[in-house]
Amino acid sequence: MSDKLLDVHIRHTLHTAHGILPMEVDFVLPGNSILVLTGPSGSGKTTLLRQIAGLTLPESGRITFGQNLWLDTPSGIHLPAQQRHIGFVFQDYALFPNMTVRKNLDFALPQSGNRELISHLMEMAGLMQLADRKPHQLSGGQQQRVALVRALVREPELLLMDEPFAALDPEMQMQLQDLLLTLRRERPFTVILVTHDMGEIFRLADQVAILDTGKLTRIGTPAEVYLNDTTEGLFVYGEVLTCQRQGEMLAIRAWIDGKIRQFDIPAHWERQLQPGAAFTLHYSPGKADIRIIHPNGDAPLAAAP
Repeated sequence: MSDKLLDVHIRHTLHTAHGILPMEVDFVLPGNSILVLTGPSGSGKTTLLRQIAGLTLPESGRITFGQNLWLDTPSGIHLPAQQRHIGFVFQDYALFPNMTVRKNLDFALPQSGNRELISHLMEMAGLMQLADRKPHQLSGGQQQRVALVRALVREPELLLMDEPFAALDPEMQMQLQDLLLTLRRERPFTVILVTHDMGEIFRLADQVAILDTGKLTRIGTPAEVYLNDTTEGLFVYGEVLTCQRQGEMLAIRAWIDGKIRQFDIPAHWERQLQPGAAFTLHYSPGKADIRIIHPNGDAPLAAAP
């Protein structure tokens, strides 16, 4: 477990389809939080992840994680990736094709690692029945579960994820997001995740940073970054798939913008938010207003109290 701050200061030159761009990134991330990194293609997101991981050396910079100095170019310090206690999940899974699921995980375990942890994580991720299969015998979602567990058997304090769920169907995206949140509750760690998915941002992120042409243009909570008092807020429209009461809250799964999303709202909406109900959800700073519409779209059932 870690409450370490990640402190990043990077200067680099990006060679993009739009020409040469100066990359200037400075941010501090609290430990055990999730930062979502988003922005246009070619803005430097993957490069930044690789620099934090120690896989790419920036032209100049300094990176510390708690009391550990990972990078200080003026002093010639560049700690290799295997000494940074991180996990990395790629979009293309990067599994060893000639190894079974179990052997892929065994290979990732450090010599001093906890071998019982592999079985525990496999159980949590539903991989036990797939232990003897090789990657080509797995679906995309199954391969991504293996990739996530493989990164976590090293018990990293920092997990870097480069669009890990982008190629998966909406239901599998939701399952793997649930798995990530469940694993973090059991063994807290810090996450930096690259995504363009707005639903994923609002569901997972403690903070979101927009990287555009090599510079962080905004950083804060999703509400702070995407909403402000001078706008009407963010409106989303959807249809309820399931509604499950959990104490004083409702766990809603809904079809929004072509994908399955999940959000929690107060339990007094239970009668209106039954499966099949259409709704408009209005995100605004400090509150969520909900306007429920009959499935035929005729009239509102209720307005938010």
